[in-house]
Amino acid sequence: MEKNILKNKRRNNSTLFLVLFVIMFVVLVGGAFMSRGGLNTATNIVSTEPVEMTFSDVLRRAGEIKTMKIRDNVATGQLNDGTKYSAVITYNPELLEKLSKGGTTVSIDTSKGWVDYLGTWVPILMGLFFIWWIFRGMRGGAGGLSRTLLGQNPTKIVTGKPKTTFKDVAGIDSEKQELSEVVDFLRDKSKFAAVGARVPRGVLLSGEPGTGKTLLARAIAGEANVPFFAASGSDFSGIIVGLGVAKIKEIFEMAKRNAPCLLFIDEIDAIGQRRSQNSFNDQDREQTLNQLLIEMDGFSNETGIIVIGATNRPDMLDPALLRPGRFDRQVHIDLPDMAGRRAILELHAKKIKMHEDVNLGDLARGTTGCSGADLENLLNEAALHAVRTGHKMVAPDDIEEARDKLIMGPRKIRKMRPEDIKLTAYHEAGHAYVSTVYADVTDPIHKATIIPRGRALGMVQHLPIDDKVSMSLAEIRANLAIALAGRAAEEIFFGADKITTGAESDIDMATRLARRSITTAGLSNKIGLVAINQAQTFGSRVPLENASEKTAEMVDAEIKSWLADAYTDATRILNKNKSVVKKLAEELLKRETLTGEEIREIVGKKTTKKTTVKKAKVAKK
Repeated sequence: MEKNILKNKRRNNSTLFLVLFVIMFVVLVGGAFMSRGGLNTATNIVSTEPVEMTFSDVLRRAGEIKTMKIRDNVATGQLNDGTKYSAVITYNPELLEKLSKGGTTVSIDTSKGWVDYLGTWVPILMGLFFIWWIFRGMRGGAGGLSRTLLGQNPTKIVTGKPKTTFKDVAGIDSEKQELSEVVDFLRDKSKFAAVGARVPRGVLLSGEPGTGKTLLARAIAGEANVPFFAASGSDFSGIIVGLGVAKIKEIFEMAKRNAPCLLFIDEIDAIGQRRSQNSFNDQDREQTLNQLLIEMDGFSNETGIIVIGATNRPDMLDPALLRPGRFDRQVHIDLPDMAGRRAILELHAKKIKMHEDVNLGDLARGTTGCSGADLENLLNEAALHAVRTGHKMVAPDDIEEARDKLIMGPRKIRKMRPEDIKLTAYHEAGHAYVSTVYADVTDPIHKATIIPRGRALGMVQHLPIDDKVSMSLAEIRANLAIALAGRAAEEIFFGADKITTGAESDIDMATRLARRSITTAGLSNKIGLVAINQAQTFGSRVPLENASEKTAEMVDAEIKSWLADAYTDATRILNKNKSVVKKLAEELLKRETLTGEEIREIVGKKTTKKTTVKKAKVAKK
């Protein structure tokens, strides 16, 4: 009902302005037309059509003119023979004196008609009315200008029993447990009041995109069986000062009428950014933030409203917004671990026809770093691939194709030269063989492929056994050797002058791993237990901090030393087993893709016996 009233008001105001604009246009155009003689209001003589005369005709036939009536620059009258005339003349006192001496009766009409008055006063009145309407809307606050211009009420997503519950949220069990108190308070707050406990008035959900912040907020409302209001932080910003404050008042008024309820503000950093003493160009956003602070913890605390905010950048929020009494509980949602990824995959797999050979456990192991949204998209891509290939159910091949597309990008159809394909096969064979040598230290190899995807011409994938929270020095050294094994294979089998730019991403990854291990993890004996480059500017690269120029030079030298040792290790391993590496490369050229089992079968078990000795040598470096 309230929404219909606002729509009617906006429609009536728009109609009023349209009518006034049309009237003003007609009056001005009509006045201009009449002033040019389109309507003959200067004479009451009713006879034949008047003769149009030019100014030259008036000068030439001045002695023949009997009467002349002048209004503005239009002259009308009669000639001596009774013929009516009209002419556009230029006011000239000498002409009027000449006509008077010739016997012409001359009269000048200086009166103003209603058209002239309308043409003068209508634009003035329209301007005054518009100014009055603007100030009336600003004084009206939430019921004034905001309702007429940007009065879009926040959407009431669900009422009664929402469809989303905690059963629809998987992979974040600890976060659900943290928010169970909010659900209990919305269901029955009397048991908290009996003990004297104060339930958080606001909960801030933070985390990477796609981790389920919005879904979790919906699930809280569903579990508590209360109304759920949702808005975005950008909804409270407008081009007219005061609209953000009005919208904050409006959404909290609606929430209070439906309390107890849940109010969800997504991307709250759009209005909750840290205030600055030198901020003169963003006063409207700061006023909006001030109003939000008042509404969340003002003079009336017992409102029955729990505010949930979501953001990817909690470090940008104002401290006043995070203090107890407002967002007094902060829940960070991490990317799911392996158990969480499997639970998410099982949840979404219920909606898809899956083949019995699909192993969701292996899929969870191979999707480290994926969010819940990524996993849902992976299964959807697998289903789409199954439809394209004519499968009735999602098969393991569909899952593998979707996983490769998610990690490496879509498959590229490129016309490659035979020598480039051969070099890529030996490059990936070098990675694969060194991976089998260090299998007891690093993650086991999953597959090797020379099918181009994204920017990569090929790739060797590893499948983690479980989630890791740290890496040992031996594992770091082994990963560096694996990363540089592709370049080493190019040099061994094709010569130093035939190496290519294909190892660009490998060198970049190895450099970043070595730099992080040396500067932040304290794994270098030369640099020692010193944290360097701790303060990184967000989204940009900065030089080494907390370090002198001499220390920076030592860091660079140590990184080069680590990478040189890793390249030496990879070269030594490949030189001792050139025949096996060559066999791997030839099989890749034939089949394009080799699984981990096929690679281990080609390599043979005898390589694993040498691993312990080589790993020990690596760990001492």
